[in-house]
Amino acid sequence: MTVTLNGQPTELPDGATLIDAIDAAGESERRGVAVAVGGEVVPRGEWGSRELSEGEDIEVVRAVQGG
Repeated sequence: MTVTLNGQPTELPDGATLIDAIDAAGESERRGVAVAVGGEVVPRGEWGSRELSEGEDIEVVRAVQGG
């Protein structure tokens, strides 16, 4: 299936979850990561069970420190 991941079309397997999308975004370290699907933040506890659908828009962001 094709989803939009951080603004880019990305192929993920059917039945993929948010964990798969996070991995595809290159975020193997989950600390400091937030995920939104269709503009709505998904709680961390739901990442493994939230299955994705064709065409969904997913944003994976990392909080960074600095000034």
